[in-house]
Amino acid sequence: MQMQTITLRAGPAARRPTPPPASSAHLAASGRCLLRAPSSLRRRRTRSLRASASLEQVKEVAGSPVPSAGKSSQATRRDVRNIAIVAHVDHGKTTLVDSMLRQAKVFRDNQVVQERIMDSNDLERERGITILSKNTSITYKGTKINIIDTPGHSDFGGEVERVLNMVEGVLLVVDSVEGPMPQTRFVLKKALEFGHAVVVVVNKIDRPTARPEFVVNSTFELFIELNATDEQCDFQTVYASGIKGKAGLSPENLADDLGPLFEAILRCIPEPRIEKDGALQMLVSNTEYDEHKGRIAIGRLHAGELQRGMEVKVCTPDDACRVSKVSELFVYQNFSRVPVESVSAGDICAVCGMDDIMIGETIADKVTGTPLPTIKVEEPTVRMSFSINTSPFVGREGKYVTSRNLRDRLYRELERNLAMKVEDGETADTFLVSGRGTLHLTILIENMRREGYEFMIGPPKVINKTVDGKLLEPYEIAAVEVPEESMGSVVELLGKRRGQMVDMEADGPEGTTLLKYKIPTRGLIGLRNAVLTASRGRAILNTIFDSYGPWAGDLSSRDQGSLVAFEDGSTTSYALLNAQERGVLFVQPGQDVYKGQIVGIHQRPGDLAINVCKKKAATNVRSNKETTVVLDEALSYSLDDCIEFIQEDELVEVTPASIRMCKNPKISKKK
Repeated sequence: MQMQTITLRAGPAARRPTPPPASSAHLAASGRCLLRAPSSLRRRRTRSLRASASLEQVKEVAGSPVPSAGKSSQATRRDVRNIAIVAHVDHGKTTLVDSMLRQAKVFRDNQVVQERIMDSNDLERERGITILSKNTSITYKGTKINIIDTPGHSDFGGEVERVLNMVEGVLLVVDSVEGPMPQTRFVLKKALEFGHAVVVVVNKIDRPTARPEFVVNSTFELFIELNATDEQCDFQTVYASGIKGKAGLSPENLADDLGPLFEAILRCIPEPRIEKDGALQMLVSNTEYDEHKGRIAIGRLHAGELQRGMEVKVCTPDDACRVSKVSELFVYQNFSRVPVESVSAGDICAVCGMDDIMIGETIADKVTGTPLPTIKVEEPTVRMSFSINTSPFVGREGKYVTSRNLRDRLYRELERNLAMKVEDGETADTFLVSGRGTLHLTILIENMRREGYEFMIGPPKVINKTVDGKLLEPYEIAAVEVPEESMGSVVELLGKRRGQMVDMEADGPEGTTLLKYKIPTRGLIGLRNAVLTASRGRAILNTIFDSYGPWAGDLSSRDQGSLVAFEDGSTTSYALLNAQERGVLFVQPGQDVYKGQIVGIHQRPGDLAINVCKKKAATNVRSNKETTVVLDEALSYSLDDCIEFIQEDELVEVTPASIRMCKNPKISKKK
């Protein structure tokens, strides 16, 4: 390797102590990662002081002894790399993993492989998003690369936070048109806090409107904003087309495969630092369940060696320990788990035989083992109430309807979902469930519905805090990509919801304008549909939690009331013909409804009780011609739409076959 000089910078990062290199080999590996951020951007950092050092000085640094972390010898495993793929939603993480698996010859040439194979959950395939983080591995030039595919939506940030404990570096995937988005900022912030190495992948480089230089510049500025060290700011950039399976170190010169990406991973992602002779330590970062093997604990082995059949100590963060035994041991090889007899430190493995193990606990040596620091995730910001179904249609479609069933299922969710909290409500049949956002809770509701549960949910409410006698509420950064002709109505809509404009970029992708607002989380509930209506379906809304701020005051989220069924019965065309003049209906002729069920949207503020079951009187007076009933198309609301629609005194009834909305009888009686 030829290197005449290097540039040393003494800036804000220099005030932070930089951890010493693990070894001279590690320093050399990072030295080979020579593709830096654009020089034009590096000149912007006026706060940095520059100095030159000769090659001999660099050799002195590389040859300096590494301070010992303890009695155990520190070492690195050169045959393993552990990486997580992080990005904003829809920037192409899972598609890129598909191409990496294909080119690593994980599948046979004649094997039929579905798209987005890592999204194995039915709900993930239907929605086109990744919800749960998943492990796989490939082998490239004799090096095993453990890959963790992570969710891109901000509501599932807890999945990203806990898997970052298992890796030494991340691939930050950024869209070649959109550039860094709100979730890009969140995942990069977490990766930098862990001190991980970052390889930036500018994906979808084959898009006609791709602007790679703008994306790289924006990403570099994001590193600066997040107080990245100078070493982290000198990131490797790889340009790729995940769907075509091509990559290169320049946007104009892509190779025929992903070879440049694999080389960048080996070159820039550091080897795992381990204590080979130390006491056994493994932090459980994920759990799965198998019908035959029971609960499976997944994590990276930090120190020692784990063997099949050995007795270990399971330690909790509060130093409470219990003895258990490893019945089976697996490592990830290609796209499956492979049983092994032993696992060395630095590798990611799956352990069976501990039915009561939880995420955040440590599998340690039976005699001298000590717990590792537990996993910490950010607090939830939105709360919803779950209660048993009390409608007249209870038990018609669901299998689990009692409060005991509901309670067991909700508390079972906590075993895997660290970002969620469950508390008992005011009554024995009500539970308060808190999460990162409405989508986070909606996925839980949809999964429970498909499992056969019947229950009711209340409107989402934000979780406020009181600090020094002042009421604080959560704020989020909303990025709205909107066509210029619709910008006025969208700005007005955000203003009504107490949003404050932070930034506006008129040169957005594909002739759009990018608006950035700081807005209370309360104002985001129901905002997505309103923005789509105001922009005729062309706007794109992305949000990310920012911080807690002062209470913004009262705001109205819905200007229209509800049409409420007057009585129990079956809807008729005759009644619906008159009812549709009052607003937009949710029901069609022949549907069973009950008193208090919401059957439509009132065209004016306030609720209106209507009779949708009225039948035409049968008389002996004949008309010359039968009147033809022409009904408008009924409005079909999804689960997400219903949750955003309901007000304080309304509920959503969720069953395996139906989703209905109704007035809350408890609040109605109080009125």
